[in-house]
Amino acid sequence: MADLYAYTDGACSGNPGPGGWGVLMRAMEGETVAKERELKGGEAETTNNRMELMAAISALEALSRPSKITVVTDSAYVKNGVTGWIHGWKRNGWKTAAKKPVKNAELWQRLDEAQKRHDVTWEWVKGHAGHPENERADELARAGMAPFKG
Repeated sequence: MADLYAYTDGACSGNPGPGGWGVLMRAMEGETVAKERELKGGEAETTNNRMELMAAISALEALSRPSKITVVTDSAYVKNGVTGWIHGWKRNGWKTAAKKPVKNAELWQRLDEAQKRHDVTWEWVKGHAGHPENERADELARAGMAPFKG
C-alpha cells in the first residue's frame, strides 16, 4: 500500500485580498512517486489563514475513500489549530478561551469533518525554505490566486 502525502499551502495578495490555495498530493511506494495529483483554487476576497485552511480541507475532501495520509503544511495556524486548539473550541461551543467567537469557525468545522474519515498525521515545515513539495504547493496556490488578481 502506498504512503499518501498532501503538501498544502495558501497565498494572499494583501490580507485580506485575492487569495489562492494549492495542494500537491503524492502516493509514494518507498522512495518512488507512484501517483501525483495537483489541486488549486482561490477567492477574490479572503485571508492567508483562510487559504491555508482551504488547502488542507481540499486535500482531505479530494480523497474518495478513508485513507491514512500525512498532511504537510507550512502554516503553524493550521497545524496548531487542528492538533490542539480545536478540542477546546469544540468544548466551548466554538468560542476561544477568551469567550470570543473562533475566527474562520466554519472552515475549522469543515476541516474537522473532513479529517474524521481519515487517519491523518499533521506535519509542519518551514515555508519558503527550499522544501521542493512545499514550494510546488506555493506555486499552485499562486496559480489559484491568479484569476482573482486585478
